[in-house]
Amino acid sequence: MTTRPIIAAMLALSVSTAAQSTEKSTPDEPHSQSRNVVLVHGAFADGSGWRGVYDELTARGYRVTIVQNPLTSLADDVAATKRALDRQDGPTVLVGHSWGGTVITEAGVHPKVSALVYVSALSPDAGETTAQQYDGYTTPPEFVIDTQADGFGYIKAENFRAGFAADATEADAAFLRDSQIPINMSVFGTVLENAAWRSKPSWAVIATDDRAFDQRMLHDMADRIGAKVTEVAASHAVFMTQPRVVADVIDEAARQAPAEAN
Repeated sequence: MTTRPIIAAMLALSVSTAAQSTEKSTPDEPHSQSRNVVLVHGAFADGSGWRGVYDELTARGYRVTIVQNPLTSLADDVAATKRALDRQDGPTVLVGHSWGGTVITEAGVHPKVSALVYVSALSPDAGETTAQQYDGYTTPPEFVIDTQADGFGYIKAENFRAGFAADATEADAAFLRDSQIPINMSVFGTVLENAAWRSKPSWAVIATDDRAFDQRMLHDMADRIGAKVTEVAASHAVFMTQPRVVADVIDEAARQAPAEAN
């Protein structure tokens, strides 16, 4: 008779322990040191394209900040990114798409940055320009930039879906096309002062159907910086069309990054 309360108490304790174990493994508790993520968009787009990645990461417990680059100069974009980094409360994974790769290469020396993720992105070295990365490679014919008289460029409207977002829905591609933010084309001639990938661990997502870059160029850049590469069948708009794959790579970078940024 006296054993029943004891058994009941043991069963209650077992259920409570199991519940605690389940709670600890929920996806909103990332087992990582770098709980912060800063996302940097590229040319011709704005931060709204990161929404899917944002949703994936916040569901896993990350604190995500999206930079809105003015695309007026490298210095301006780096300043916008550093403002976002200054607001982080600890080690941060810094992510860049396309031109955003140049931005995170320069801005990533920030002391809070623990890792870099290049999403079909550029990665110049210190002392190089972004334009130099294209030397020896052939940009696919679908990607056509229409430079205006003031020196700012758009992707040609009739080429936009084929060159930028071939795997997006027609409606999403049209929205991206019509909400383009032009980039000051002179930024591609700006010499970088820093190359964060020389001191920070790097990951790269390469879209195998990217028509904005020569595939050889994407792989050669990733090889040079020693990035761990993940390939995915996607267009240049991979940051929007494959949010789970991109989020998985960011999650891996956060888990494997040093406990303290340097």
